[in-house]
Amino acid sequence: MNPIFNQGTSPAHRLILVLCCSVALIFFDHKMASFETARGYLQSLVSPLQYMANAPKQMMTWASENIVIRQQLMEENQNFRENELFFHEQVMQLSIVRQENERLRSLLSSPVRGEVTKMFAEILSVDSDPYSHQVVINRGATDGVYEGQPVLDEKGIVGQILHVGVSSSRVILISDISHAIPVRIQRNGLRLIASGSGQIDRLIHNFVPHSADVKEGDLLVTSGLGGKYPEGYPVSRVVLVRADESREFATIYSEPVAQIDRLRYMLLLSKDETAKTASPKSTNKAAGDKS
Repeated sequence: MNPIFNQGTSPAHRLILVLCCSVALIFFDHKMASFETARGYLQSLVSPLQYMANAPKQMMTWASENIVIRQQLMEENQNFRENELFFHEQVMQLSIVRQENERLRSLLSSPVRGEVTKMFAEILSVDSDPYSHQVVINRGATDGVYEGQPVLDEKGIVGQILHVGVSSSRVILISDISHAIPVRIQRNGLRLIASGSGQIDRLIHNFVPHSADVKEGDLLVTSGLGGKYPEGYPVSRVVLVRADESREFATIYSEPVAQIDRLRYMLLLSKDETAKTASPKSTNKAAGDKS
């Protein structure tokens, strides 16, 4: 039996109409960006819902990260406490060794080493001459700097003070071709001379006989001879030992342990007991009092 009243378009016609409208909307939006403004408003309306939906996950992530960070801080704090005790024990051992060393030196009638004081310095400029390895630092005569004063970084010997100004000084590096420093092999005490080669990564050791006990990897430290450098500070490490019988002496090269091409901060060593020690603030204050 047919219905008395017409029920409208059929579902198939509705589907075709919806598809046509969708295609038209997609075409106008893609080609003419007609709905950018409407999309922006809709995005603004939906954003709070997105934040609310992500809130539980963000809270869980924040809580887990803070728990992990707190656990790491507790572990690091415990490690620092253990290291502090370990270092305090080392300081006590060093104090005992120093006292024994002083007693032994007094028994042997050998002069006791004086205390080495330290002064912090920063590089102001680097010499642009490729054949001259020198730098200028921000310490001068008003800070108690003197010519020949040894300079080092956190790894080893860097050089010595060449010229002293009122508020700045010039440092000649151990790699400079005109510089030489007496050293000894830490392994066996053999004495050598380390001369600059003009290359920041190479020192030359001349007049070493073929029979000398020198091996690649040997650490060279200051010998204390000459009185300019304190004894025992690292200088370089042997990288090449070549025994050519056609030559009178062996060819030996070493590499400085100090990072000469990356220098920025230095320490100046001094045996003057009246010198101020190791703090930029204290040295600046001392310089201001003198002026």
